[in-house]
Amino acid sequence: MNKVRIVLVNTSHPGNIGGAARAMKNMGLARLYLVAPKIFPSDEANSRASGATDILENAVVVDTLEEAIADCQLVVGTSARERHIPWPLVDPRQAANMVHDEQLESAFVFGREDRGLTNEELQRCHYHVHIPSIESFSSLNLGAAVQVIAYELRMRHLAQQEAPIVASKWDVPAATVEQLDHMLTHLESVLTKTEFLDPKVPRQVMTRFRRLFQRAQLDQQEVGMLRGVLTSVDKLDGKVK
Repeated sequence: MNKVRIVLVNTSHPGNIGGAARAMKNMGLARLYLVAPKIFPSDEANSRASGATDILENAVVVDTLEEAIADCQLVVGTSARERHIPWPLVDPRQAANMVHDEQLESAFVFGREDRGLTNEELQRCHYHVHIPSIESFSSLNLGAAVQVIAYELRMRHLAQQEAPIVASKWDVPAATVEQLDHMLTHLESVLTKTEFLDPKVPRQVMTRFRRLFQRAQLDQQEVGMLRGVLTSVDKLDGKVK
């Protein structure tokens, strides 16, 4: 549970920040990141937190989502809509199981109250999580959405206390979001030089590469190997045939 952070993006109503903090503390989560909140700190947030003001006091406030998840190895974004390019989709229970099984530095990202996360923000997530509310009344309050995710994390944590300890599948630490971003930037540069990628007509190529590598969940050595390959290609004279 100590490896999980809750990230709220561009929250409009400070009361929702307090509600999210209370939901977190109820379920044993403590790490709150706020991306460019409209109003914070706030007396209304403190009031809605109802005893979870320590989480608000320790909240990390940043300007961009990139800053909030740079050192994360697994990022799950909440989404209520289908996207043009399908992304790996899980429900809250599956997401909680995955986070506990992987034992990675993880983030659950929640978007704006009125429109959620942008497509660009969602593309920075390894998985999307959808809370299966009824279609005729599907909109959840931000604090309630955080509560659902926090509850599933808590239940998985309690179940794990009774389960035998198993060795981690990671022999090398998983790559962070920041390391993957640098690799993708490097890849885009090489693909442009080799004319595989036309910057004027990108055709979602880099978005699909991002989805591919996030789905693969590379470790840090694998990222280093791929960057080594890109560097060797970059050194070649002329075009790669």
